[in-house]
Amino acid sequence: MITALAGGVGASKFLEGLSRAMLPEDISIIINTGDDIELFGLYIAPDLDIVSYTLAGLVNPATGWGIKDDTFHCLELLLRYSGHERWFNLGDCDLATHIFRTQKLREGHTLSEITENVRTALGVRSRLLPMTNTHTPTTIITDEGELHFQDYLIRCLAQPRVKGIRFENIELARPAPGVAEAILEANAVIICPSNPLISIGPILAVPGIRDLLKETKATRMAISPVVGGASLKGPTDRMLTDLGMEVSARQVAKLYADLIDIFILDRRDETAKEEIEQLGMKVLVTDTVMSDTDKKIALARAAIAVLD
Repeated sequence: MITALAGGVGASKFLEGLSRAMLPEDISIIINTGDDIELFGLYIAPDLDIVSYTLAGLVNPATGWGIKDDTFHCLELLLRYSGHERWFNLGDCDLATHIFRTQKLREGHTLSEITENVRTALGVRSRLLPMTNTHTPTTIITDEGELHFQDYLIRCLAQPRVKGIRFENIELARPAPGVAEAILEANAVIICPSNPLISIGPILAVPGIRDLLKETKATRMAISPVVGGASLKGPTDRMLTDLGMEVSARQVAKLYADLIDIFILDRRDETAKEEIEQLGMKVLVTDTVMSDTDKKIALARAAIAVLD
């Protein structure tokens, strides 16, 4: 059994490949919920939805998020009523997920229970686990003030300079049901190629999860989301720079140094292999850019092979 820590489009691409390279039922996925936000009275969980839609074969391939061929008539009328600017897209089919989740939360169901319901309804065969059932939104502290992560990323296009990151209510959070077992009973734990600061960072900040990763007897692996000194998706490179860190796979490896046994590095960064090995990790050098389905599967197979 493999357990993955995931957030964002990069993770969903790898997970699509992994689910094609092995039995999906043997995969458990712990998903970042720090991106969660309330808009138009609805509770929206972007990373949960990206992973769910991708593994269900519903995701919009052009964006990596949302539902393919979706329309936006409801959002357009909502914005006409409110007079607000359009900065966060909610498709008409996508809204069904948010309405259902919000209704169930108001009825007293947990995010874990709702995620399982959505997973089953969409026909996703892998186990999907929110990192916690506590609402722990990520706040980006910038030179323009404090912003919810979605506000920083989408409305502000990741332009404000990042001075710090805070995970609200994180001290009250506990791993969601099933998370501890997924880590401790796994044969391998893989940190997907996600932003280490705001996709994996919130998961690792949940009290107890770092300890579980140190306690597990599973082989622990991470895949770099930084290739050739730049992030493949999202603001990883910009955020690392703003926080005074090097934009490199080597820097990502340092962030995970106390948790990881194997680090997967792209061929373009092979010169960093020896230095990363000195951190105490085994390093696999391979192609990590998942530009099509075949490359997603190839990366997953390479990861499985080195685990074996």
